[in-house]
Amino acid sequence: MSIGVVLSSLLVAFSLAGGLFPVRSQTGGVPPQHPTSTPYTGSTDIFEYPDRARKLQIDRVMNILQLGPGKTVADLGAGGGWFSMLAARRVAPNGMVFAEDINPTFVSGITQRAMREGLRNVKPVLGTPTDPRLPDHSVDAVLMLKVYHEIADTAALLGNLKPALKPGARVGIIDRNGNGADHGLKQSVVEAEMHAAGYREIEHYTFTKADGQDYFLVFVVN
Repeated sequence: MSIGVVLSSLLVAFSLAGGLFPVRSQTGGVPPQHPTSTPYTGSTDIFEYPDRARKLQIDRVMNILQLGPGKTVADLGAGGGWFSMLAARRVAPNGMVFAEDINPTFVSGITQRAMREGLRNVKPVLGTPTDPRLPDHSVDAVLMLKVYHEIADTAALLGNLKPALKPGARVGIIDRNGNGADHGLKQSVVEAEMHAAGYREIEHYTFTKADGQDYFLVFVVN
């Protein structure tokens, strides 16, 4: 076998493994090369501990996202709706919260919770792993609270999010440093993926957890 044939075979094998020519997603972006955590499907009660709002400084988070009466916010990966309910009260009476999740059980639970709490401005949305299915030009702000590390194809998700954003809309990401598979993801990886998807970081904070492992990043579309 000639050297040229051997080299050609090696290049084909290497490219199939993703070494030279990474497979692109349907949106044209390169899928992330880091591990991803399995989306949480257990009880959302663990996120409802009494002092979570104080520890997370959620009022400060909402201030930074510029939430106020009349604004529309998307809570991506809403889970049990903890943040959605708080945001709904903040943007009332004329604002709205899209409480999005890919888990039908969670979406059903949010629907029931909003009814129990008398919050008519919460709209539950069943999204997909690559598309939040939000109306075009509908939201002033987005929050991904401890969910980014569960997104397998960030390029697709972020691309499909863009049409829903109003001009100047803020996209907030709160997560913790980790390797992707441990329900956390390194801040620099998130920043690199957001930038590659056409988002520009405008602010970053570390106040959302006392140990400094959490980060709160804010982006806008370039």
